[in-house]
Amino acid sequence: MAPIAVGDSIPDGTLGWFDEDDKLQQVSIHALAAGKKVILFGVPGAFTPTCSMQHVPSFIQSAEELKSKGVDEILLVSVNDPFVMKAWAKTYPENKHVKFISDGSGIYTRALGLELDLSEKGLGIRSRRFALLADDLKVKVANIEEGGAFTISGADEILKAL
Repeated sequence: MAPIAVGDSIPDGTLGWFDEDDKLQQVSIHALAAGKKVILFGVPGAFTPTCSMQHVPSFIQSAEELKSKGVDEILLVSVNDPFVMKAWAKTYPENKHVKFISDGSGIYTRALGLELDLSEKGLGIRSRRFALLADDLKVKVANIEEGGAFTISGADEILKAL
């Protein structure tokens, strides 16, 4: 399947997320994104070095500026179970805006066309690193990394596009 691209509609999917009351919810991506400007970004895995020390912090640190430029939601999706995503989110006590959403089986990642086979590293099928900017479900920016690179999918690149 071809990767999602500018002009495409983001697919719907139901993913796991722990809400503000620490309750596990099943959330529809379309319910979160319809009629809104959203950033949907993905990482290969929770607690992995580049994801934890660079990619996720870039969005947490830039969240207020992103919001000031009209972004309604910042959604992080990873092929990890919701309990791992909850534990990972707790390592960022300063986070107020990034939702850590679980695609535990990789079904949504597959629907985006962004699977990455990291079996040789013992990680199985994961997500490519990416950042999408969508307005009312239409992709306006699709920054999709090759391999394990982290060059175009950080918050700074999305800020440039806004």
